[in-house]
Amino acid sequence: MEKLINEFSIGLFFWQLVLFIGLVLLLRKFAWKPILDAVEKREDGIKDALDSAEKAKLEMTNLQADNEKLLKEARAEREAMLKEARDIKNNTIETAKGEAQEQANKIIEQAQAAIESEKKAAMEELKNHVASLSLEIAEKVVRTELSNKGKQLELVETMLAEKTSK
Repeated sequence: MEKLINEFSIGLFFWQLVLFIGLVLLLRKFAWKPILDAVEKREDGIKDALDSAEKAKLEMTNLQADNEKLLKEARAEREAMLKEARDIKNNTIETAKGEAQEQANKIIEQAQAAIESEKKAAMEELKNHVASLSLEIAEKVVRTELSNKGKQLELVETMLAEKTSK
């Protein structure tokens, strides 16, 4: 260090200073400015990328919210459709039950009417048969009674006695 101080020259110092200032000016004009511009441009690019990322993030958040909303609406619509289908099913079942009950009642009424008419026909047939049998029996009894002359006279007297007593 002492050697530098002893050999110090003003002229050399001046020219070194001029060269240094010239070098700084040249570097400033040709190197620093493009380097700073490139750094600034890169900084702007990074800033734009960050802004774009933030916008994309907001857009994703909005899309997720919209998706959730659509999902809720779809679930609500599905539930409404299922409820409507259940209601239609229940109404159809109730209607079918009512119609089946009506049909059953009609069939029962028709069966009862048929049974009643069959019963009446059977009773009528039975009456006719009983009447026919009664007539046959009465005819046989009357023939037997009237075949004997003594019995005929006795029958006539009994009948006259009954008529006169009344």
